[in-house]
Amino acid sequence: MRKGIILATCSYLAWGGFPLYFKALSKVTPPEILAYRIIWALPFLLLVLASRSQWTWLLTVFRRPAVLAGFAASALLLAANWLLYIWAVSTDRVVDGSLGYFITPIFNVLLGYVLLKERLRLFQWTAVAIAALGVLWLALQSGHMPWISLGLAITFGSYGLLRKTAALGALEGLTLETMLLVPFALSYVIYLATQGITRFSFVDDSTSAWLLLAAGPITAIPLLAFSAAARRIPMATLGILQYIAPSIQLLIGVWIYHEPFGVHRQIGFVFIWSALILYTAEGLWRGYRSKTVSAAN
Repeated sequence: MRKGIILATCSYLAWGGFPLYFKALSKVTPPEILAYRIIWALPFLLLVLASRSQWTWLLTVFRRPAVLAGFAASALLLAANWLLYIWAVSTDRVVDGSLGYFITPIFNVLLGYVLLKERLRLFQWTAVAIAALGVLWLALQSGHMPWISLGLAITFGSYGLLRKTAALGALEGLTLETMLLVPFALSYVIYLATQGITRFSFVDDSTSAWLLLAAGPITAIPLLAFSAAARRIPMATLGILQYIAPSIQLLIGVWIYHEPFGVHRQIGFVFIWSALILYTAEGLWRGYRSKTVSAAN
C-alpha cells in the first residue's frame, strides 16, 4: 500500500510537468509526437526487460487471445488519451486538459462502483453530484460540453481500470501495449517520411529531435510507476492522489502560458475542487476511524 502511494505520487508529479515538454515540441504535430512516443518507448522497455531477464511471459501471452484483446483495448485507450492531451497543449488548452484530470478521480469512483462493485457512501455520492454540477456549469457557461476534459477523463479512467484488473504486471503490460501500437506508429512515421513532411530531423531542428528521442523514458517511467501503483492501491485512493498532476498543469497553464481563467471558469473549478476535498476528507476520516477501532480492539 505504501509503495503504491509513493509510485502513484511520483507518476503524477511527472505528468504534471508534461505541458512544458509538449510545448517545447510545438513545431511537431501531435500525431507525430504520439508516434515517436510509442516508437522510442519500446527500446527503453526492452532494455529494462533485458536487465531483469523478464522474458518468459512473452512465450505464453501471444497464445492467450483474451489477454491480447484486453491489452489491445488498454493500448487504444492510452494512445487516445495521449493524442488528445498533446493536441490540447499544442492548441493552448492546458487548463482544459487539467480539468480533464481533475474529473478523472470522480470518474474512477463511478467506475469502481459500476464495474468493481465498490460501495459508495453518502459523502462519496455527494462528491460525485457536486463534480457533475461543476461540469454542467462549465458546459452552460461555454455553450458546449467540455469535450476535451471529458474525453481525457474517460480514456484515462478506463485505462486505469483495465490495468488494475490486467493479467500482466506493470512492466510486461506496458511493453505489450507498446508492441501492439508500434506497427501503427511506424507505418505513420514511414508515411510522413515518404511524403517529405516529417519533423524529425537532427539537421533542421536538433532540439526537437533530441526531445523526441527522449520520449521513450519520459513516457515509460511514469506509466510504469502508475501501472504498478494501480495494482497495489484501491481505485478510490488512486483517485485521491490523481489530482496532483492537474493541479500542477493548471498552474502552468495560468501562470506560465497565461491561458484565460475568468470568474465563470473559476466557479466551475471550485465545484470540482469542492467535490475532491469532500471525497478526500471523508476517506481520510473513515481511515482514521477504522484505525482507532482496530487499536481499541
